[in-house]
Amino acid sequence: MEPKTTIDLAGKVALITGASRGIGRESALRMALAGAKVAVNYHRSEKEAQSLVREIGDQKAMAVRADVGTPGDVQTMIDAVVKRFGRIDILVNNAATFAKNPFDGPDYAAWQRGWRTTFDVNVFGAANAAYLAMRSMRKTGGGKIINIASRAAFRGETEFPDYGASKAALVNLTRSIARACAEDNIIASCVAPGFIETEMARSQLEAHLEEILEQIPLGRVGTVDDVAAVILFLASPMADYLNGVTIDVNGGSWFH
Repeated sequence: MEPKTTIDLAGKVALITGASRGIGRESALRMALAGAKVAVNYHRSEKEAQSLVREIGDQKAMAVRADVGTPGDVQTMIDAVVKRFGRIDILVNNAATFAKNPFDGPDYAAWQRGWRTTFDVNVFGAANAAYLAMRSMRKTGGGKIINIASRAAFRGETEFPDYGASKAALVNLTRSIARACAEDNIIASCVAPGFIETEMARSQLEAHLEEILEQIPLGRVGTVDDVAAVILFLASPMADYLNGVTIDVNGGSWFH
């Protein structure tokens, strides 16, 4: 048998949450180029999502609105993708929220809201999407679930503790899926980016770039290409024996 040297996702359907920009957008483009049909989830960025669908091609892509922090929206999103494309083979849980919520903040109510919102989107949204996508995967012989965590899952976060905790939960969710669902040929993996040039990270990068670069042995901030390449690999048959793993994409800035 010839070794696999290229990634071929022909016949596969990928749903990527938070795909209108950044890591999600680049992942959608790469999977489409590899032959997959792609569902582009967005919450508020409809214009960007529709632009991406046009770039990929209306026959191979669809835009689907959902606030993944709302369980009913997640159900509607999954149903819409299955109705249009007939199946879901790859789920990338990329949608996330990120806001400063320090331990010494003055407002207890705001502190609670921050934790609830962060976990609703980053953890419960991913868990709900996985739970529902698995229904389709089981019918078609299995699938891949790729959760996007963060370096923060392992390092701890002083200003964003809810974000760090939510990403740590995603790592554990990945391992739980890997152990529980392998018998259904559902494979779970996780990607933990460090500092990446995205809109979500822009304010932090602008305010602390010199300090951030000092933490990275490679001497540069990561790009969405760096992360999307790993996501594409994990979605491919080349990674069929990687189950429950977390791959760090942080330039060597943190080890665990």
